[in-house]
Order: sequence, then structure tokens, then C-alpha cells
Amino acid sequence: MAKSKLEEFTQEEMNLADIAKALSHPARIKILKILSAKNVCVCGDIVELMPLAQATVSQHLKELKRVGLIEGEIDGPKVCYCLNTKVMEKAKEEINKLFKKVCC
Repeated sequence: MAKSKLEEFTQEEMNLADIAKALSHPARIKILKILSAKNVCVCGDIVELMPLAQATVSQHLKELKRVGLIEGEIDGPKVCYCLNTKVMEKAKEEINKLFKKVCC
């Protein structure tokens, strides 16, 4: 039976690639900046601060939540979002570790 090529990568490498993919859109970077600046859970405010339709912002939030960079909590008809600081810190450590290995 053929071996999956993904088996050739460590879980750490796959997790970092997944986070990098989630960070690869400027709208997602802006969302993280908004949540960081607010330092609290934000509901509908994100859409108002973005130059995108509500449905598009929702898709970007979904991707950030999928990789764990943000958390969402249902508050009545709204979903409130905030940074997942533990995952953000872990991602920062992994990115720093990668750049230390591959840079000057």
C-alpha cells in the first residue's frame, strides 16, 4: 500500500503550515489586529470595521477559528470573538523557531 506523503512531515510542520495558510489573507490579519486592539470579545463590530460583506468576514472568522487562533462564543443571536492567546503564543514560538533555523 502506498504511503501518504503527509506522513513524511511532522505534526509540528503540518500545524505551522495550517496556521500560515490561515494567516495568508490580509483580511484575516486585519481581523487579528482588530481583536488584539479591542482586547475583549467582539461581536458585530468586526464587520463594521472591514471593507467586506458580512458573509465574507464570517468565512474569514471561520478559518481563523478552525486553526484555533480565535475563539467564538454564542451570545444570543450573535457570536462574540476573541483571540486565543495560548494558540497565538504557540504559533509565535513556532514561527520564531522556524526563522531562527532558516535565517542568517
